Amino acid sequence: MLLSPREEKVLSLVALGYSDKQIAAKLNISYGTVRNHIDKAVLKLNAHNRTHAVMIYKFMKRDWLEEFYEANNNTLECRRILSD
Repeated sequence: MLLSPREEKVLSLVALGYSDKQIAAKLNISYGTVRNHIDKAVLKLNAHNRTHAVMIYKFMKRDWLEEFYEANNNTLECRRILSD
């Protein structure tokens, strides 16, 4: 199942190691909204938890994190990206 653009963005930041509070600050949304997006992504992907959701989405969209990183001008605080 497809994620909404915001769910994908939040999941991308989860994959890059950001905490829920950091994601909330970065996207200028509340902590509860971040949790809602993560919970919806987990449900849509039929995952057990957020880490499992990241793994499933990575297998579904192989270039997902690389595309996200490039779209943000490689300015994600030099976080390493999981690659193939």
